[in-house]
Amino acid sequence: MGGYGKQFDEYYKAVETALPEYLPREEILQKTVQEAMAYSLLGGGKRIRAVLCLACCRLCGGTLEEAMPFACALEMVHAYSLIHDDLPCMDDDDLRRGKPSCHIQYGEAMAVLAGDGLLTLGFETMLGQYFTGKYPPQRVVKAAAELARAIGTGGMIGGQVIDIEHEGKPITGEELNLLHSLKTGALIRASAKIGCILAGAPDDVVARADQYAKNLGLAFQITDDLLDITATEETLGKPIHSDRDSQKTTYATLYGLEKSRKIVRELVLAADLAIKGSVLDDPFLYQLADRLAQRDR
Repeated sequence: MGGYGKQFDEYYKAVETALPEYLPREEILQKTVQEAMAYSLLGGGKRIRAVLCLACCRLCGGTLEEAMPFACALEMVHAYSLIHDDLPCMDDDDLRRGKPSCHIQYGEAMAVLAGDGLLTLGFETMLGQYFTGKYPPQRVVKAAAELARAIGTGGMIGGQVIDIEHEGKPITGEELNLLHSLKTGALIRASAKIGCILAGAPDDVVARADQYAKNLGLAFQITDDLLDITATEETLGKPIHSDRDSQKTTYATLYGLEKSRKIVRELVLAADLAIKGSVLDDPFLYQLADRLAQRDR
């Protein structure tokens, strides 16, 4: 795996170790929702958002310890979004990461509450750092504001609205780019920017991180669309052909497989160019973009 694989494993294992520490553990009557939260949060995943936050913070002069609560909060919010995405009223997927989706395992009502619980826990984890004295207060507030902006109606929720409203309807390439830049890309962009913010990076570096992550996020989503067609359910850990079955237009159906792959390569190059010559100019970020675009799951 070389240097990239070793470094990715370091970030990944650090996140996997830290995440359970932030989950509530009280022996209370509401423990079922806590179990459902843990089931979805600790059930695997690539931890891309957390890794990106940690890497950007470190490259900008911060430490893993400083970034870790925020990296974990990002994974909480991501897990919330997946729980709600899988619900019958949304994508209606019964499988997630090779296991029954949260609503299959715990029931629809408990899944809704588990998603809500992870969302609020994410903000509690971030904003709770304000009181530790370890961070300049403005960095904590700025990071939390960045997250809120990324997942609201001008970000992830807005992308989901566009997705729902275009099921079974034609959509242009421009509209598809907007959909995924919001639904998938906004949280990925926030992850990179938050890492830089925590380290006190100047605005021009935060802007470069944002541009890198914008291209990375879109490349990631197009690859996801391709895998929905080319991968197996066993490899992917979730249902395949779900986009086709729900009559959603994807990059693969709009442009075809080969052109979609070409767009991914162009996006990876654009991501690389965004950080070239900056403090973020590092082999790890280049290889992260390349590996995510070439993944098979």
